[in-house]
Amino acid sequence: QQHHNRKLHFDQYLTLMLCYFFNPVLTSLRGIQQASTIEVVQKKLGIKSTSLGALSEASQVFDTELLYPLIKKLAARAIPYEKDPRLKALQQNLIAVDGTLLSALPRMLWALWLDEQNRAAKLHLALDIENHVPVEARITHGNASEKMIARDFLKSGALYVFDAGYAEYKFIQDVISAGSSVIMRIKDNAVWDEISSNPLPKAAKDAGVTKDIVVRLGSKSKQNDIDEPVRIIEVFHKGDETIRRKSRVSSKKTYRTTDTDYTFLLVTDRMDLPAEVIVLYYRYRWQIEIFFRWFKCILGCQHLLAHSENGGNHPDLLCPYCQYAHYHLDRSQTYEANI
Repeated sequence: QQHHNRKLHFDQYLTLMLCYFFNPVLTSLRGIQQASTIEVVQKKLGIKSTSLGALSEASQVFDTELLYPLIKKLAARAIPYEKDPRLKALQQNLIAVDGTLLSALPRMLWALWLDEQNRAAKLHLALDIENHVPVEARITHGNASEKMIARDFLKSGALYVFDAGYAEYKFIQDVISAGSSVIMRIKDNAVWDEISSNPLPKAAKDAGVTKDIVVRLGSKSKQNDIDEPVRIIEVFHKGDETIRRKSRVSSKKTYRTTDTDYTFLLVTDRMDLPAEVIVLYYRYRWQIEIFFRWFKCILGCQHLLAHSENGGNHPDLLCPYCQYAHYHLDRSQTYEANI
């Protein structure tokens, strides 16, 4: 950039973004720019004063691909978070995959969701459960298919855990074909042909397992979507009657129940694991919900800072060592009018 007050390097930009994330005083792009003019901030961060225009333009100028080698290096230094020996005994990485909505302005035409006045972006995330760090992430418009994005996340040698929003038989086969395993909640109206039934030891019953069977999943027209038989585990959940689950119509998840006590179905290709361990691994899926809560409520990243789709996806920075996902989001309740 030719103008002297628009000179901004990638490392300086990232340093300012990190300062923004971990400083509650900074709530907007303008706040970041103003902080860059403070002498003590410049000395501590090794930066120079920058302009609002340079910060705004940076989201489209810098090449995010340059971050991936750094991300891998940081990921290798991540300290295991979960101490459960049953996780350590697993010969695969336990990865939870899910998505969460981020508010967007009506003027952000790319952020399609409910209607012109209710727009949203969606953060798609894959979380390493043992280390509690993101391994893959992407931002799209709110109506983007979670299954299509998750297909791009698939790697070999992992055990992926999904909620019922990903329930599609072809998708289950895609995970297996990628050289990984799957645990997925499926809808209560699933159809199958039972092949055999496994006994239920006390440990399984104590975990709420009421059925453990090997099946050919799907109706006659869908059975070819999965090449081999899979395992269905039925689990009874005993809830707290004093706490009622609220219905969330906007989530579009018609299988959500408001009952405190309910039964749900899990499908997996892992025939070797005890049923209670399958249930345990699925319960660990909740860690990604906790991460979303931390990301949006504690870190305060509830909506986008940049208006463009490219800005929403920039920078693709996942910092496992610091245990956070950075996606160029704004903590403030109002958007900067001139961005």
